[in-house]
This record gives sequence, C-alpha cells and structure tokens, in this order.
Amino acid sequence: MSGRRTRANLLLLLASAIWGFAFVAQRIGAQFVGPFTFNAVRFALGALVVLAIIAWRGWTAKRQVPTAHRRKAWRDVLGPGIAAGVFLTVASALQQGAMTTVPAGNAAFITGLYMVFVPVVAAFRGHRSSVSTVLGVVSSVIGLYLIAVTDAFTIGFGEVLLIASTLAWTGQILVIDHYGARLSALRFAVVQFLTCSVLSTPAAFVAEPAPFTGIDQALVPILYGGLLSVGIAFTLQVVGQRDALATHASLIMAMESVFGALGGALILGESMGVRGYVGAALMVAGVVISQLGALPRRAPNPTST
Repeated sequence: MSGRRTRANLLLLLASAIWGFAFVAQRIGAQFVGPFTFNAVRFALGALVVLAIIAWRGWTAKRQVPTAHRRKAWRDVLGPGIAAGVFLTVASALQQGAMTTVPAGNAAFITGLYMVFVPVVAAFRGHRSSVSTVLGVVSSVIGLYLIAVTDAFTIGFGEVLLIASTLAWTGQILVIDHYGARLSALRFAVVQFLTCSVLSTPAAFVAEPAPFTGIDQALVPILYGGLLSVGIAFTLQVVGQRDALATHASLIMAMESVFGALGGALILGESMGVRGYVGAALMVAGVVISQLGALPRRAPNPTST
C-alpha cells in the first residue's frame, strides 16, 4: 500500500472516530439544549471552520484564482447546497431529538442505515440492484430489529425518529451525489451547513420552550459537534477520499457506528447487551456488503457531512 493511500485511510479512520464519538457529545448536549438550538449553533461553527479552511487554501495557493471564478464557484453551489441543507436540517433535527432517549451506540448503528438506503433508493430510480445490495438490506433489517425492537415487540419513539432521520440522510446523500462531482466540495459544505443553521434558528423559537438557553452547560458538546464533527471531520473526509480506494473507504466509514458504541460504553457507561451487539454486528455487515457490491475501484467525491 502506498504512503499516500495509507495516509488517506488514516484520515478517513480519524474522521469516522470523530463522527462516532459525536454521538456521545450529542447525547450529553441533548440533556441541556433542544435539538434545533444544538444544531443551529454547531452547524454555524462548522461552517466557520470550513470557511477558514477555504480562505487558508486561497492564501497559500501558488496560483491565485480570479475573483470572477471564485464568485461563480459560490453561485454554482448555492442551489444544490440549499437543497442538501434542507435534508440536513430535517435529518439532524430528528437525530438530535432522539438522543434524549436512545443510547449513543444504538443511535450510531441505526443512523448508519443510510448507507444501505442509498443503493436501495438508487434501485428504485432504475439502477440495477445487485445481490450484495439485497443481502445487505436483509442483514441490516435483522440487525435493526434486534437493536430497536424490544422483547415485547415494541419500538421506542426515539428509535422511530432515528429511522426517519436515515431517510432524510439518504435524501441529502442523493442530492450531493447528483451535483457534487462538478462542484467545490468545501463550498458545497459551507452552504448546506449555513442552511441548516439558518433554518434551525427560527425552528428553535417555534418548537422549543426555552430556545438558546443552556448553551453554557452544553458548551463542550456543542464545540465538539461543531468544530470537530462538522468542520474538521468533513475536511478530513474530503482530503482522505482523494487517494482512497472506494472499497477501503466503505469499510472505514462503516466504523463510525463502532466508534459510537465504543464512546457510549467508555464515556457514558452504556451497554447494548448481547442482543444489541449481535444486531450491531449484523448492521455493520449489511452496510459493508451493500457498499462493496456497488462501488467503483476509486473513491467517489466525498458525499458525507
């Protein structure tokens, strides 16, 4: 394995770890602030981080890009970025709303279902469905049942919110997949992050009894979620996927759920139980199987945030 490819894999692994442990930050933050408040602040912080990276790249570039070209690049990402940002707003609000009742590990594995849903939706849009996609869906559904459905055959409201959020995550990924190949990934990210922050702000005043209170108590989780999870981890993914093989990237990104469960166990003392861990293993297997059967040899443009 070349040095560049090893570096790319390590960057993707670090991004997955940051995203996985973000479920712990979200779980803690949910105790002090509402979901829209949490997301309004953290996505604004994430947008600022990516903007700073764009500015730094511009200042250190050997060849300066003409102002007209930079403005066109921003105009090109505006519409698609807003569309992706709407899906991001819905997905992140549902996910954060569930974090008050769902353990971090469970939330991480259920959220990872979007990686299975994307090829399923693609199949409905006319793309041929592979055997690996079908096997991945079956494995993931069985795993989801073991994690989310109790022995009394009931499912919690938080789990329902998370399953709904995966559908919105799927929509976001499909928007990015449709437009992302010809657009600036970092500028695209800024627009969708700002869209989420802007939409979440009025939603907080409408849906939350005490919007934007308790931020001081949730400051560390918000800073982690904004600066690291939204800002830094996304940038690591952008850089890492340039040199990564798609098969490697798929396996590494599936580790996000594992890191979420690890963080929940180490930091919050959570346990999924034997049933939950079996379900988690089936879900990870389903994600990996569904991805490996459909990916090209080279990694695609980054599509996750």
